[in-house]
Amino acid sequence: MKKRDDYFDNVRFFLIFLVVFGHLMRPYVYDSPLIYAFYMTIYSFHMPAFIFISGFFAKGILRPGYLKKIAGKLLIPLVTFQIVYSIFYFWIEHEEALSVSLLIPEWSLWFLLSLFFWHVLLFGVVKWLKKPLLALAVSIAAGLLIGLVHESLTVLSIGRTFMFFPFFLAGYYAKKEWFQPLFRFSTRILLLCFTVGLFIYFYANTYIQIEWLFGSISYAGLGAEPLKGLFWRTLVYVINIVMIAFILSIVPRKNFFFTSWGRNTLYVYLLHGFFVQSSRRVDNLELPPSIFVLLATAAGLTLLLSSPLTAALFRPFLELKRPGFLTKKENKT
Repeated sequence: MKKRDDYFDNVRFFLIFLVVFGHLMRPYVYDSPLIYAFYMTIYSFHMPAFIFISGFFAKGILRPGYLKKIAGKLLIPLVTFQIVYSIFYFWIEHEEALSVSLLIPEWSLWFLLSLFFWHVLLFGVVKWLKKPLLALAVSIAAGLLIGLVHESLTVLSIGRTFMFFPFFLAGYYAKKEWFQPLFRFSTRILLLCFTVGLFIYFYANTYIQIEWLFGSISYAGLGAEPLKGLFWRTLVYVINIVMIAFILSIVPRKNFFFTSWGRNTLYVYLLHGFFVQSSRRVDNLELPPSIFVLLATAAGLTLLLSSPLTAALFRPFLELKRPGFLTKKENKT
């Protein structure tokens, strides 16, 4: 069996923690410049970096049966949790009627649908566009132009699919040795300076629309003319790239107690929403607007939901496999 790379498991763990942290901060973004700056800085890279790493591990795209396996791995949890979240919202909000839409993913479920489409797009790109630079140029152009569409970009997560596909494609083309320059001291210092500068800028300018980082709203929906929208998205792309390099440069490469838990990010991604949405919609569960409380809560949730116990309990529902403790027991007999 091929040995897992501790570095990439650490990257996954840190990124999923930032996903949870960002979601917990969302209701308080405009309550404090500090929270706004943390939120904007994190959102400038956490999902693009996650998508980049996902693309890095999609190198078997042309293997027979690969897409079919990916479809089962992503679409079954998507449909399951689309229904579960609809019931959950119906219950906590006391709505009069239950409604389930399979065209517009609930909250964070857009990622599963887009991840499936990224694999499909990757298959086509790899098969028909042989030159990586040409493929990246076309994907970036598509990511820029999708913002000109006036129709809803949340249907089938089309907006985010095209905006973030360049990162998935770049991850696919990336080679492990390309990461080495990021670990140089000089590189880390430069990237850290850029990140600190970006954080300070966001702290001092809390008027910037956070939706520019989401990719789910058209330029018109953000109140921008086409040329202005194209300029701002290009700028966002540049910031995304530098910030991806930053997070990849600071993640440790050694093995820690949480390293193996980095392979359980799907459980964290799908399950943390029940707590986050409850804290947003149920008064008694609302968290105080303290960066330290939000940080500690995010850390606790990430550790709990990525733990081997959580993975063992929810594996039958997310991966259609027997619980981990049953599998281990059978292997011993």
